Amino acid sequence: MSGVQQYKVADKVFLEKQREILRLFQHVHQPTYFKDLIELAKTFKFEGHWDQWTKTEYAQQFWQYYNEEDFLKQDEIFSVFHPEHLKQAVALFKVFFYAKDFATFYKCAVWARQHVNPGMFVYALSVAVFHCKHTEGIILPPIYEIFPHYFFTSEVITKAKQYKEEMKKKSDFIVHAEYTKYEEEYLSYFTEDIGVNAYYYYMNIFTPFWLEREFSKYEDIHYGEWFHYYHNQILARYYLERLANGKGQIPTVEYAEPTKFGYYPSLTYFNGKPFPSRPKNVQLNFDYEDQETHTLKHYSINCHSKVEDYEMRIRDAIDMGWVYTPEGKIVYLYTEEGFDTLGRIVECQPESPNVRFYGYLQMVTRHLLGYSHNALAPSVLEHFETSMRDPMFYQFCKKMMYFFHRHQHHMGPHERHHLHFQGVKIDDFQVDHLVTFFDEHCTDISNALTVDEEEFTEQSCDVQARQFRLNHKPYNYKIHVSSDKSVDAFVKVFIGPKHDEFGHEMQMKHNYMNFYELDRFKCTLKSGQNVIERNSRETPNFITEQYSFKTLYNQVDQALNGGESFKVYHPQVYYNFPQRLMLPKGTVSGKSYQFFVVVTDYQSTNDLYAECLVDTHYPVSYPLDRPIECEKEFFVPNFFTKDVKVYHEEHQEVEKMLYKKH
Repeated sequence: MSGVQQYKVADKVFLEKQREILRLFQHVHQPTYFKDLIELAKTFKFEGHWDQWTKTEYAQQFWQYYNEEDFLKQDEIFSVFHPEHLKQAVALFKVFFYAKDFATFYKCAVWARQHVNPGMFVYALSVAVFHCKHTEGIILPPIYEIFPHYFFTSEVITKAKQYKEEMKKKSDFIVHAEYTKYEEEYLSYFTEDIGVNAYYYYMNIFTPFWLEREFSKYEDIHYGEWFHYYHNQILARYYLERLANGKGQIPTVEYAEPTKFGYYPSLTYFNGKPFPSRPKNVQLNFDYEDQETHTLKHYSINCHSKVEDYEMRIRDAIDMGWVYTPEGKIVYLYTEEGFDTLGRIVECQPESPNVRFYGYLQMVTRHLLGYSHNALAPSVLEHFETSMRDPMFYQFCKKMMYFFHRHQHHMGPHERHHLHFQGVKIDDFQVDHLVTFFDEHCTDISNALTVDEEEFTEQSCDVQARQFRLNHKPYNYKIHVSSDKSVDAFVKVFIGPKHDEFGHEMQMKHNYMNFYELDRFKCTLKSGQNVIERNSRETPNFITEQYSFKTLYNQVDQALNGGESFKVYHPQVYYNFPQRLMLPKGTVSGKSYQFFVVVTDYQSTNDLYAECLVDTHYPVSYPLDRPIECEKEFFVPNFFTKDVKVYHEEHQEVEKMLYKKH
């Protein structure tokens, strides 16, 4: 669990809901064997029972889609970036969302579990669980346990199936899981980390790009700003890991140029189709045409042209300082809300001022870069679960972040009085010895296998994938702060590069966008000298480990049978960035980085989750959201930097296994 530790003890009603929801996620690629669920799915009806929903028109709309010939079949592959798939998934989400009570919600989910494509079912139900009032606080099993095919190579899945057949009398066994070998294999331990990829998936479940405000439970969050924040954090963290491995700047993708690197994901879908590859030196700027009908095919239509058009329109809007609505009204971008508006445009959220004109940039760019135009399956970039595996994802992120940097360049730097916390000064920062290492972890991949009725109902099939993962030793730090008054303060701690890949020291004005946020918290300063002490495990930005399905199920079952009580935390606690990846990989002799500490004034919010995402009256990325023109003006007394070194404990056999060539 992370540093956000507020919880309530679950009552029987909640526990029963939790158990029933968990059962829906077992082996979703095959029909359920639970007899009560089979009976519920048979008896549940849409037609003639529209009073089960508070807004019947949405249930009727889904039912219409479901009965159309092009509704996604159960053995096909779902992608939220396929327009038709998305339309159907959103319709299913609304069926869940507008259920009049939990009993109806659950019956809808049971019916969908048996009749709807597994990918669409899991996606729509997951978003509904997070945002529906009937399921508040319900915890989902890890997405890497629900869909192991998206997180482990086809070699791992094949071995698991073989072992199960060869060792039928044995109920559990372990498969060693290596990372993919390709041109950037030195980073595969990071880009293919299951916790990192699960984090990106859940961020897009919390704040889906298509979700309208009426469905969101987090009304105070600026979703466009939040979209920029967590993508910029991912980019900064990836850059730190590149530096840790002696590499430099993230390349910039040029659509008109051949790709410099090939990418071969080594993943296979549950139906046996491989994930598409992107060969080296291929042209991305194609306009794909069906050779038989001579028509532009599917949703690849003019993909390259659309990407360039959307990017040009967004750049022009930033430079002009306003965007036009479909009615011709002007929405200004150089305002307090302008940055959030830009984020909504780039992500193409429902509240984007003009979706038709500024376009579906994220959707078409992912399809273009994924190079899946002539494949029968979506690329890794067309799933949130797998996007971060592809090095091209970070080049795409860099493209998106360029729009925000361009906007902020026009906005100019923060004025000194906006940075200065009057009467507060950071005197010193002290941190423990920082050490990274690789350790082993086992993940349940049983859902990748087909099981019989006994294995299904008894949860007796236990297949584990064992993998080496980057970790770090816990550390403490102290911030020495002097204040001329008693006041509530808000503290942020970042880690960033000290040198570039050539060993040159980087100035803050060229480096501010590369700092990764490690911690944020409220504290009360007393008049005089203050020493703020924190442990790396206290931060709300990270999670130690997500509960496995079987752990969750057993804890709920024990609580229902009079055992230890089940604690319900805020959802953010379960789905954050992996705590073990707080620090970039060190070196044996010590890799130089720097900490950056900020203490600002604090204004309270009423929502714990909102406090983790926004700084009340400050932008969420403050103070590193604006360009720095003069470092003397930027470094106010309540800011502080500290040079540090991160060391790495090498274990020869582990390092050899991680980096060996095929």
